[in-house]
Amino acid sequence: MLSTVIRAAARLLGGLTLLILASHTQADLSVTHGSQQGNLQVAQAHGVDDWRYTLRPGETVEQVGKRLLASTHNLNQLLQHNGVSSPGDIVPGQSIRIPVNWLEKSPEPAVALAVSGPVQHVDGVTGRRQALTAQSRIRAGDEIATGSGFAVVQLADGSLLRLGRNTDLMFNRLTRFGKTGMVDTRMRLDRGELDAEVEKLIDKGSRFEVDTPSAVAAVRGTKFSLQATSSKTQLQVTEGKVEFGPHGRTVGIPAGYSGTAGLGTQNPVDIRHLPPAPEPGAIPGTTNKMPLDIAWQDIQGAQAYQMDIFNTDTGNWVARKTSSSPKMRLDNLANGHYQVRLAAIDRHGNPGMPDKQSITVDQKARAAELQTPEADAKIDDKMPSFAWTYEGDNEVGRVEIASSSDFSDLVATSEWAPDSNAIPSRALTPGEYYWRVVTRTGGNSSATSQPRKLVVNGTLPPARIININYVDSQVRIFWQQVASADKYQLQLSEDPSFKHIIKEANVADTTAALRLIPGRRYFVRLKALSDGPINGRWGPGRELFVN
Repeated sequence: MLSTVIRAAARLLGGLTLLILASHTQADLSVTHGSQQGNLQVAQAHGVDDWRYTLRPGETVEQVGKRLLASTHNLNQLLQHNGVSSPGDIVPGQSIRIPVNWLEKSPEPAVALAVSGPVQHVDGVTGRRQALTAQSRIRAGDEIATGSGFAVVQLADGSLLRLGRNTDLMFNRLTRFGKTGMVDTRMRLDRGELDAEVEKLIDKGSRFEVDTPSAVAAVRGTKFSLQATSSKTQLQVTEGKVEFGPHGRTVGIPAGYSGTAGLGTQNPVDIRHLPPAPEPGAIPGTTNKMPLDIAWQDIQGAQAYQMDIFNTDTGNWVARKTSSSPKMRLDNLANGHYQVRLAAIDRHGNPGMPDKQSITVDQKARAAELQTPEADAKIDDKMPSFAWTYEGDNEVGRVEIASSSDFSDLVATSEWAPDSNAIPSRALTPGEYYWRVVTRTGGNSSATSQPRKLVVNGTLPPARIININYVDSQVRIFWQQVASADKYQLQLSEDPSFKHIIKEANVADTTAALRLIPGRRYFVRLKALSDGPINGRWGPGRELFVN
């Protein structure tokens, strides 16, 4: 019924533009600015748009002009425009008219609140492309291209813009009219999806427009979604009202309705009821378990269902899921606070009125149960396989291997993964180790298993003599340090086969002094020793001779 009435009105008005812009405003619409400013109103006089400002107690017209006028206009022009000759003719409580185009204008950059995935920011001056990051400043002329990511942008007046995947949005104008609070925001959505929560514009002189290849949307404070291609634009209004349609043929779309303009439409704007909000089963206010299955009553005529998940702590658009049946699974959510929006999709592709519910995810990690290797196991494999079982839900884990029981000196780890087995990131040299498994869930909850002792069998490399010094009948021997060696065994023999040992000693250092009988030949060799089960190997012997 409403669609018929609106289309009839559009035909009756013909080419009359219903778009409410700064140049077509109602007279004497008051705007409250709080205790810090006077009363501002818009009036039309002789075809010129004016602000109407009422002086506050103790305020002079000179102060008003200095605060609000652009540098191209002065107090005398303001007095002349108001038909008075002296500043003293205007006293507190009286109103003055200020032409809108005389007001000081200043650019107001937008700010990226949250970014998920690869999103590009194109500088409007240099054309340089760079990654959009949280807190990036976006200026007039800049462009955002989301690709496979999402982005949330906040305008200077507090309005929020959520950009879906594969969206190209150009910021044509981001202007604030001095200290009046009036804004002029204009954007172009070449393709993709824009979900907007626009703050209520404080006066009819303000402007908020989104242009697309086939339509324009002008709003004064509302919540809506817009999807654009090169040939068609679709709009869904969930709060307030949006003036929407081809330029010069816009109509007002109220909350609960969609509008379609462009290729394939039967009218300048095809207007339809949005599907009602689904009534899902109760989503718990807090859950410590993921994944979470939800279901709802099927809506007649719904072709599919769409779920959008927003992180209420960061504003980030976390995910979008679709389902052809009235059930869906929430998964892969980190701990935090979320808003879940669920909407039915009609046969024209319009998502309907959303059901909005809040949920807090608070998952707790639990210590894993270690399986293999057994405690105090002795193994020959330098790349041993570790196995464990998870005790919690939706957990990932990794193995940590250290040479001390307090794990202050990690020597190897595995990658974080949901698997319950892993191998270390590098081969382990023979020696004694401790291993454990760290589990993690929800992004910020972790738990650690009890450690186990492990011995990797093997042999220490041979100890090699690197220098021999002779001083009279004394000989000092120096050898290379062997990793993992606790001490060294030295043997002195009178034959190169070391069958007849005349001296043997354990040395903690890598040098030793020997007193030999002059004129006789000796042979010396060394072997690295470990307090663990690792065997050493004899290094090559060296001949010694003292004249």
